[in-house]
Amino acid sequence: MASGGDDAAAPLLASKHGGEPRRNTFAFACATLASMTTILMGYNLALMSGAELFIREDLGLADEQVEVLSGSMNVFMLASILAAGTVADAAGRRGTLVLANALLMAGALAMSLGGSYAALMAARFVTSVGVGFAVVVAPVYAVEISPASSRGVLSSLPEIFINAGILLSYVSNYALAGLPLRLGWRVMFAAGVVPPVFLAAGVLAMPESPRWLAMRGRDAEARAVLARTSDTPAEADLRLEEITRAVAAQAGVADGVWRQLLVRPTPTVRRIMTNVLSLHFFQQASGIDVIVLYSPLVFKQAGMASNTSVLAATVAVGVVKTCSILVATLLSDRVGRRPLLLWSAAGMAVALASLALTLCVGAGAPSPARAAAGVASAAAYVAAFSVGLGPLAPSYGSEIMPLWLRAQGAGVGVAVNRVTCGVLSMTFISVAGGITMAGCFFVYAGAAVAAWVFVYVRLPETRGRSLEDMDVLFTK
Repeated sequence: MASGGDDAAAPLLASKHGGEPRRNTFAFACATLASMTTILMGYNLALMSGAELFIREDLGLADEQVEVLSGSMNVFMLASILAAGTVADAAGRRGTLVLANALLMAGALAMSLGGSYAALMAARFVTSVGVGFAVVVAPVYAVEISPASSRGVLSSLPEIFINAGILLSYVSNYALAGLPLRLGWRVMFAAGVVPPVFLAAGVLAMPESPRWLAMRGRDAEARAVLARTSDTPAEADLRLEEITRAVAAQAGVADGVWRQLLVRPTPTVRRIMTNVLSLHFFQQASGIDVIVLYSPLVFKQAGMASNTSVLAATVAVGVVKTCSILVATLLSDRVGRRPLLLWSAAGMAVALASLALTLCVGAGAPSPARAAAGVASAAAYVAAFSVGLGPLAPSYGSEIMPLWLRAQGAGVGVAVNRVTCGVLSMTFISVAGGITMAGCFFVYAGAAVAAWVFVYVRLPETRGRSLEDMDVLFTK
């Protein structure tokens, strides 16, 4: 069984230099700029939850078409997710994020102008490619730029901004619902055209990842960046020494990155990849994107009658989800990743079971009490998710990967995440028609229980360790 014992005994990087170090604000600013690109992922993904109510009526789409349009992003982004590691290693982390913003701008514009199902699917594809690059590279940059003392906080920023984007999309759905049918949903998507321009400019103003610079032999530039993003000068020297040692060790390995990851992994890499892929799978198998995309349908099933009430309830759940993630941000460097993941999985299982039971009682009949119970259960679920499994699955996966495998390994993890999400989101309506909506949420509750067992048995604590020191946890 994995435990936090080894980490508890391991000295924190800060303590190696004596006393409590200052917190690095420049690293925070860099990680924030990079992570803000993911706000557009959350916005574009969740916007369909309310916009589909109007697109369906405006363009006369069938249930199956709406189902595919809503969930297609998770399938379309697979190509860019798997390519993101290679592109980020070739063009740099910054260049890849600029490309992501350009695609997000083009996709939002195309969605707002779309006049047919085919046009919307094409626009969704362009958006998805940009999202794929952003969702892989932003967490990698945030992890690589961060000192060990604040890596938990900074590596949670991408998930914070994803949730902020989700909340903004819910607010947009609600605020623009009163516009004329043909105009309202188009304005919702058009609102995502301008922000990528400013985000791309911000990304160009930040430094490149020091680990990427070291991989390119640009040690002097890497040292300059580390001097600005470390808590102390001594820590900057230590980080550079560990990075250059890792790069030198990789230089003597003949196998390519993908062979090391998937074809001939060492026992250590195999254990790491098992943890990365499993965390990403369980994060989505518990049904989070079903709630994000289909909460209006769930609330209607729970007894809500009007679109206005449904969209207001969706905004409330979005507020809870966004606020709850701050708990993980504040506590991951204090109590550790492992306890938060365990608390999160347990809370998700209970909330999902509660939501399923609510949907079982008096199904189909309008009931304010049942509707309130459904909203409360959904809010409890997203709160539990945001405390642990939501932000920590990608950040934990990025920080335990070896340097030379990090971008590609993160891409494979996100690919598993999106495939799982795509399967659930593109089949939810159909599956709910077969086993009922309550049955779906009982299945998701079972997945949350399985996630708790996996975390308890397999995941060691990583708090306080340098990125180059992670392999010690997985060598036995």
